Amino acid sequence: MAFPVDLRRCQILGLAGTAFLALGGETAGALPVRELLAPTSAHAALGLVGVYFGVVLLIAAWLLLGRLVRSADPPTPRALLLVLAVWAAPLLIAPPLFSRDVYSYLAQGAMVDAHIDVYAHGPAHLGGPLADEVAPLWRHTAAPYGPVFLGVASALSGATRGELPAGLLGMRLIALLGVALMAAVLPRLARHSGADPAAALWLGALNPLVLLHLVAGAHNDALMLGLLGAGLVAALGRWPVLGAVLVTLAALVKAPAALGLAAVVVLRMRAGQHPAKAILSTTAGSAATTVVATAAAGTGYGWTGALDTPVSPQNWAPTSLLGRATATLLDMAGSDLAPLAVPVWHALGLLLTAVLVLLIWWRWRPRPVYALGLSLAAVAAFGPALRPWYALWGLFLIAAAAPSTSVRHRVAALTGVLALAVLPSGEPADVGQLVLAVSGGALAVVVLWQAHLAAQAPALERTA
Repeated sequence: MAFPVDLRRCQILGLAGTAFLALGGETAGALPVRELLAPTSAHAALGLVGVYFGVVLLIAAWLLLGRLVRSADPPTPRALLLVLAVWAAPLLIAPPLFSRDVYSYLAQGAMVDAHIDVYAHGPAHLGGPLADEVAPLWRHTAAPYGPVFLGVASALSGATRGELPAGLLGMRLIALLGVALMAAVLPRLARHSGADPAAALWLGALNPLVLLHLVAGAHNDALMLGLLGAGLVAALGRWPVLGAVLVTLAALVKAPAALGLAAVVVLRMRAGQHPAKAILSTTAGSAATTVVATAAAGTGYGWTGALDTPVSPQNWAPTSLLGRATATLLDMAGSDLAPLAVPVWHALGLLLTAVLVLLIWWRWRPRPVYALGLSLAAVAAFGPALRPWYALWGLFLIAAAAPSTSVRHRVAALTGVLALAVLPSGEPADVGQLVLAVSGGALAVVVLWQAHLAAQAPALERTA
């Protein structure tokens, strides 16, 4: 007998999940350094169990909601937006979770505000309490972000005067603005692509990765994706120039969004514009936007040379894994080529990405939104660095434009795996922490199963 599903049940279950996330994060999250607890402490261990208990509850609520979306009486997009707001609410006051990147954002914003070149210096050059919050690996690393995001971070730094609690809240609100834009444009993109708007919202906005990493983690990918989606909606309508401007602004947050300009060109051509004119006008609009945005931010053009920011030595991107494995084998064989293994595999990954993007656009050019989603997925998968939230680059648009439910099912399965992939502290896991995380998830499974049996009991008694 199936577990009974209704919108309120999904809402409450997901709210319980994010509430446990927020509570567990108070001792196991990416806390400020003065509040960090030893991973072996009882409070940190209990927090880690609580976080993974909450993650599994959230995933279960999302999957149940997916069943409801595919039912004969699905919820409306407006009802789904309310569910998103309810699920996100506890995370507004939670500490940063699953990454310490938000501290880097704040430090880089303070550097721009202090007229320090963020493309020449890392946060260590700033010094002070904010620099101390940045993960040691990135303290001497230049910013890889564009002038639009750094301009926003600088404005936030000025408004909060470098106060950490206010800065963290400000960064989360900026991320929420990006998520709100994503949710607002998904139904329109879905209708254009012949997809179900409710299914697009379920997969693209209520996705656990959005809540865990864009809301709880406050990643700037939310702003990038929100602007990218808004640009595509403008290009679909009567404002192709505005579309090019918004997509360029997204790329000036994070560079991968620049692929969206190809979609803008294709959409203009489909509207009847000559290919040469479509390319020239889109390029001109993008160039003008870049010049104005860079001048307004005051960062200069150093971002063009900061795109090769080094990646973590333990990064688990496929090309990085293959590079480290190859280097180990060469080192065991006594070869002097071992140091070249990782760079060569990264170069091969970039070449493969370029080939895949060309093939994708050749095959799916009649569906530019879907082609863009697949292209961004290829960039994330075969680039030199991979984080769970990078999957959202392509997933956001695939949710809106996937041509079949089987594609959505595969993407949903990937979401469930990636949602469990990172500790709430953002640090690498040891065996003890893995045991605690698995214990928290297993406890949630037991609770869900008992709830399922309790829901079945009245029906079984009636049939007895």
